[in-house]
Amino acid sequence: MLRVQNISFAYDTQTVIDNIDFTLEKGGNLSVIGESGCGKSTLLKLIYGLYDLNSGSVSWNGDDILGPKFHLVPGAQNMKYLAQDFDLMPYVSVAENVGKFLSNMYPAEKEARVTELLEMVEMHQFAQTKAKYLSGGQQQRVALARVLALEPELLLLDEPFSNIDSFRKGALRRNLFAYLKHKGISCIIASHDSIDALSFSDRTLVMRNGHIVTLGESKSVYLRPDSRYTASLFGEVNEIPLHLLIPFEDKEKLLLLYAHELYPDDNSDLKVVVKQCYFKGGGYLVKAVRDRKIIFFESPYEIPLQQELGLTADMDLVLNRL
Repeated sequence: MLRVQNISFAYDTQTVIDNIDFTLEKGGNLSVIGESGCGKSTLLKLIYGLYDLNSGSVSWNGDDILGPKFHLVPGAQNMKYLAQDFDLMPYVSVAENVGKFLSNMYPAEKEARVTELLEMVEMHQFAQTKAKYLSGGQQQRVALARVLALEPELLLLDEPFSNIDSFRKGALRRNLFAYLKHKGISCIIASHDSIDALSFSDRTLVMRNGHIVTLGESKSVYLRPDSRYTASLFGEVNEIPLHLLIPFEDKEKLLLLYAHELYPDDNSDLKVVVKQCYFKGGGYLVKAVRDRKIIFFESPYEIPLQQELGLTADMDLVLNRL
């Protein structure tokens, strides 16, 4: 089990991580999400032991993870960390990069292991290609295969899909997280992509300004966001006066609703004027205005600009979110 206990860290005088505390069970998958600069990457580096903590402690299976003051070569045994710069050897082949840390005493087993990993990240056809000739997305996939080569107990991934084409990203995510679950490998993934949190992570940790905003089961974090900031990480969100959806409710009370949770209803008191429609393939994201405040909702069809219409939401959803 990973235990992160009240850790804090500062670059010079600027506090980047402030009193972070959580645990991760063996085989668990945790997503860390938040706006750029909130401390996601620094948190992973502290867990791996690349920096010295100002206060608090990090331990894995009861053993303390210590930083550069205590280790000539920073990093933790049984952990692997994938940074955003990949750190590949440019002048050797993809297969050699993946097998860098594997023993040469059993060449057949090593070759089989490299082949298995390259097939998982869909790079087996580039096994003999030098890394310097690969695109950024291809290098990222090779780097991902390399950190898995020795089957770490804990994998720390910093934006692992940021350079990968969207048409390939879905399959790679499914392959990777299925592999981690099958092998019982714990994983923390720092990401700006909400799909990583909702589709593949058991729990989600939301960060802002170095603090934990919320930590919980991923589905619950999405369905019952504790703030507009948390909800905004998953898409367009609106703060709707509750009395416009439920008559006689407190006029000061606001309810957070995602764009896809609102739909047209001529009988609703929530009247808006359409200002823009954005085609999304399966429908439209509509930008509307009420009392000079922007409201987003989704529609299966394009709505004429300047048209006024009413909006509502499913009452079971509204009551569940109160």
